[in-house]
Amino acid sequence: MTVLRSVVLFAVAAVFEIGGTWLVWQGVREHRGWVWVGAGVVALGLYGFFATLQPDASFGRILAAYGGVFVAGSLAWGMLVDGFRPDRWDVVGALVCLVGFAMIMYAPRHG
Repeated sequence: MTVLRSVVLFAVAAVFEIGGTWLVWQGVREHRGWVWVGAGVVALGLYGFFATLQPDASFGRILAAYGGVFVAGSLAWGMLVDGFRPDRWDVVGALVCLVGFAMIMYAPRHG
């Protein structure tokens, strides 16, 4: 159950971080205004909050592992929201990142 909780928290954090960054991008680059930027800043703050709820207490491990989630999640966001079509190297790279994520977070540790 701890692994499932952790994976869900990473997914929620990814939605807030990627979504927050996308909102800032829309506000600034697409000239949608400061309300979009402000909503993005709030979402980015929520990302930071959800990251603290991970069962593992190591900030460095959580953030390093999250990098893999961020890479794969960013490509998925681009596909769902912006119509981005990844090529095979994007997909392979995302899978490598997810394997790294799983190794960092869930590999058995002794000691």
